Amino acid sequence: MFTGIVTDLAEILSIEDIPAGKRTRIRTIYDTDTFDIGASISCSGVCHTVTAKANDPAGNWFEVESAAETLAITSVSDWKAGQKLNLERSLTMGAELGGHLVLGHVDGLARVVKRQDHPDSVYFQFEAPAEFAPFIAKKGSVALDGTSLTVNDVDGCLFSVFLIPHTLDVTTWSDRHEGDSINLEVDMMARYAARLAEFSKTG
Repeated sequence: MFTGIVTDLAEILSIEDIPAGKRTRIRTIYDTDTFDIGASISCSGVCHTVTAKANDPAGNWFEVESAAETLAITSVSDWKAGQKLNLERSLTMGAELGGHLVLGHVDGLARVVKRQDHPDSVYFQFEAPAEFAPFIAKKGSVALDGTSLTVNDVDGCLFSVFLIPHTLDVTTWSDRHEGDSINLEVDMMARYAARLAEFSKTG
């Protein structure tokens, strides 16, 4: 489980095809001695399991493997060497919850339909897949590429957010433009509420 607060703007070092899908090596500022093989790390919103790691004078790194299901419903299939990723290590008990509870289980891809740069913020509008749009509420929370964000407005499948300069500086968002596909995870509380409402209607 994560909070959607990005703690490292990492870089993909290499990607290789493997029988299960893809193996990706990621350069990080994290001290890899502080987490184990098998640890969970959110990589641009997608929860991955660490399969190899090392502290290296040329830059610390860890590896993850992405299976077919992950490649089918997330942006991982489009990752390239040299690309930046938003990283977050898993939440520890007692840690500050600065964003909202994020599972790292991406629901699907949202598409950037508009970007407007302002002096003190950047406005993004997205189109969500129709099946997940009902879970996105005005002033609610959403995870986009692993970043916990507050929804500004909603209109059908369209929703918008405003990003402050700090967020642009420490995440991949400064490089996002119209037409880009973004990993979307809706708020799990909204999903549970909808499920309970479904059962209440059926008695």
